[in-house]
Amino acid sequence: MALLEIKNIHAEISGKKILNGIDLKIGRGELHILMGPNGSGKSSLAQVLAGNGAYKVSKGSAKFSGKNLLKLKPEERAKTGIFLQFQNPPDLPGISLGTLIRRSRQKLNSDSKKNDWLKTGAEIAKKAKLFRFDGQFMEREMNGFSGGEKKRSEIFQASLLAWRLAVLDEPDSGLDADGLRLAAKEINNYIKNGRSIILITHSQRLAKLLKPDKTHILLDGKIALSGKKDLIGKVEEKGYGWV
Repeated sequence: MALLEIKNIHAEISGKKILNGIDLKIGRGELHILMGPNGSGKSSLAQVLAGNGAYKVSKGSAKFSGKNLLKLKPEERAKTGIFLQFQNPPDLPGISLGTLIRRSRQKLNSDSKKNDWLKTGAEIAKKAKLFRFDGQFMEREMNGFSGGEKKRSEIFQASLLAWRLAVLDEPDSGLDADGLRLAAKEINNYIKNGRSIILITHSQRLAKLLKPDKTHILLDGKIALSGKKDLIGKVEEKGYGWV
């Protein structure tokens, strides 16, 4: 049984149709790369999977581990094991990165105990060092992060939370060369450990460092073409007009 199975999903936002029959099946431990021009529906699909109430699903089905995903509230989807990295991470005035991580682990990690702060703190500190986040950075409010810092912080969050499927929306946007390699290393580790990922991207920068099981191209709210990693190079060279 597939971890995620989407059949003929149609969705709209503010009365505008944005997804026009998406079919997608993802197994455990698989990496799928999703590409397409601006407005093709990539981020909208991510928001539909996460349960953003602004999007109305008018047709189709989505099952996650056999459960009807469309009937679950956003927080229930997160607890079931879906993690979303935003295309444009929101500012969180008054909330530090450290506080967000600690509270998220407490709420989402099924094996986390409320009094297990020492173990949690040690794990966070170890990962923070790897991601070049010092103690002062961890206590900064998340409304002053640069674009690259926001993206790096979301990969950092993913490394510390329990999830089974991550939807990463342009995680390479704004990352420098070191951040890019670090993101690729973490993503490869996730796949090796049996987690699944939908990676939305526009370029080869991150994809070159990964081994996707499939690459999909979205056009007009549908998957127009699926193939291997070489599709990314063709898009870089020719654009989307040939699809």
